[in-house]
Amino acid sequence: MLGWAITFLIVALVAALFGFGGIAGASAGIAQILFVIFLALFVVSIVLRVIRR
Repeated sequence: MLGWAITFLIVALVAALFGFGGIAGASAGIAQILFVIFLALFVVSIVLRVIRR
């Protein structure tokens, strides 16, 4: 999932470089959402690992 967030971030940066503001904004928004989901799942997995031990 982190890979997808990075991919959308790169797409957003390239789109912004070429002046496509709408595509850049949408890609950046998707990248932010995926990154937050990744962080939430990461924290949950750490908590579950601590509980199991």
